Amino acid sequence: MSAKAPATRMKRKVYEKELAKLQVELCHLQEWVKANKLRVIVLFEGRDAAGKGGTIKAITEKVSPRVFRVIALPAPSDREKSQLFLQRYMQNFPAAGEIVIFDRSWYNRAGVEYVMGFCTPAEHKRFLSLCPQMEQYIIEGGIILIKLWLEVGMDEQERRFEARIADPLRQWKLSPMDLESYRRWYDYSRARDLMLRATSTKHAPWYVIRSDDKRRARLNCIAHLLELIPYKRMRKDKVKLPKRSDKGRYNDQAGLRRVKFVAQRY
Repeated sequence: MSAKAPATRMKRKVYEKELAKLQVELCHLQEWVKANKLRVIVLFEGRDAAGKGGTIKAITEKVSPRVFRVIALPAPSDREKSQLFLQRYMQNFPAAGEIVIFDRSWYNRAGVEYVMGFCTPAEHKRFLSLCPQMEQYIIEGGIILIKLWLEVGMDEQERRFEARIADPLRQWKLSPMDLESYRRWYDYSRARDLMLRATSTKHAPWYVIRSDDKRRARLNCIAHLLELIPYKRMRKDKVKLPKRSDKGRYNDQAGLRRVKFVAQRY
């Protein structure tokens, strides 16, 4: 498969039509995961402004948050810093019938922690060495592990940062760490290359998705997930609303006359 990005961006109408089809399939996947008590972990990694949040939103928009759980951990507390490195991630692992999506994961150690000096070179080296073994243990425990890297280009990342600066609705997405990551483009590139070489294994490979076109990236990501998790459409009984009981019937709106309603401004 070519790693080159398409020359033109996908039109909104085409995107929305294809997304609706894929979201229906995600609902079928959800029922299969629940019925078969599967446990799935999906990791999303990539540079800042690579489109992780929007892709995760497209995946989870039409499904149950009880099945698709999104984990986006903040910086570790002092207590968490004293724990085993993977401890705070493992406590969020899926139970039967769950798909856990990590918006950034233990691979923080291979990226931001390494580049920004939040871990020592020895800790970074140890992580890259032990990570494949840890992931083998996870998979042998019956969890389906999927690792996705969203790859955004230098020019597109700059365009997205500039858009955030200009838009008050998106300024919250910018942090001092984002600006520093922008400045250290090539440091992050080298960290990415080290990570992919050391941790893309036969049992837990990395899948890289071009994300300069956010719409194409989201569709390609969802389609790929649906291929990686074998599922079948579940046959469900047709739902029919039961007849409402008149037992205990009364004027249930009268009890609302003295409560405070929100003003109908719209």
